[in-house]
Amino acid sequence: MTTQETIELFDKYVIANYGRLARVIVRGQGCYLYDAEGNKILDMFPGWAVSGTGHCHPKVVEAIREQAGELLHIDNTFYSEPQGRLAQLLSERAFGGKCFFCNSGAEANEAALKLARLHTAKEKYKFITAEGSFHGRTFATVTATAQPKYHEGFMPLLPGFVYIPFNDVDALESAFSDEVAAVMVEPIQGEGGINIATGEFLGAIRELCDRNGAVMILDEVQTGIGRTGKWFGYQHYDVEPDIITMAKALGGGTAIGAMMARSEIAASLVPGKHASTFGGNCLACAAGIAVIEAIEEDGLLGHAAELGEYTMEKLRRLKDKHHIIDSVRGIGLMIGVQLTRPGAKIVDKCLEKKLRINCTHESVLRFMPPMIATKEQIDEAIEILDGVLGEGE
Repeated sequence: MTTQETIELFDKYVIANYGRLARVIVRGQGCYLYDAEGNKILDMFPGWAVSGTGHCHPKVVEAIREQAGELLHIDNTFYSEPQGRLAQLLSERAFGGKCFFCNSGAEANEAALKLARLHTAKEKYKFITAEGSFHGRTFATVTATAQPKYHEGFMPLLPGFVYIPFNDVDALESAFSDEVAAVMVEPIQGEGGINIATGEFLGAIRELCDRNGAVMILDEVQTGIGRTGKWFGYQHYDVEPDIITMAKALGGGTAIGAMMARSEIAASLVPGKHASTFGGNCLACAAGIAVIEAIEEDGLLGHAAELGEYTMEKLRRLKDKHHIIDSVRGIGLMIGVQLTRPGAKIVDKCLEKKLRINCTHESVLRFMPPMIATKEQIDEAIEILDGVLGEGE
């Protein structure tokens, strides 16, 4: 099919709930996408940060092929080796918790909120989340998302959610009460503009949760599975949460989410209280195992940390050259470029020049390259961005 024929097919049969780019992607390999017109695009925001090991990593592809020939799916009244093995690998790389598997980050966060309610006293029903957060699109997770633009059209939202400014310890302390079941925050806010939590803020959450019998939940949907140079974002801090959630890079492109909870908290999620028909299916779990093995075999944690520093240094040099750049911030390969004006046109112009980046919060360019990216590919991306910024001055 031609690009136009595919677009017309979407116009007729697919709900238009996404603002789509007028390109049809037919193939992905490593750090590159290929469209139906034969264009090769350098992807510095692969799959909305899903393809952390790059598009179609050979180890992940082979694991999917092998598993597809054996068993795709069974219901969760049976045991399966891939689900148990993936849970073990994740637990050993985190704080030794137990896993619940689902299909997305929103579902993982939904499960975390429900588990917090189940585990704490019945009078505890409130959740504290941070302004600028993004936790998902279900009713509970969109309510947890403290950005009014995501609430429009869905009022009234679920009761019990309290919003505080990110990194504001005083506001956190003021919001706490005996009715708080949990605090949910991201170690680095992604959709909110690559805002990095302070150690003081996360430490205060831990202390207040312990003091008040509440649960500390860290949304690691974007920060998890190596993007920051460690397996999980919380590992950059001297703090250990009760629950973490993950998705995106976990499946290497397949749909999977997971919630991990400390064993004594996980025990509250008994049969009948929560479930996911496709959660933990054999295909997605086989892919997840391959992702973890690929990261370790290829030394991608250390590479992500090193490449992140390299990328941020290159971007900071652009700041000295282009006044539109206000600041550069990030950890590992989760990087934001704060602009002094909206950046949507910059993203469009970069794509015209075959570079894929993203703009969030209207004025923050996001660089979240695959962990397999090379310095040469980063140089190429920065050169394209440099040229685009120069055109606008």
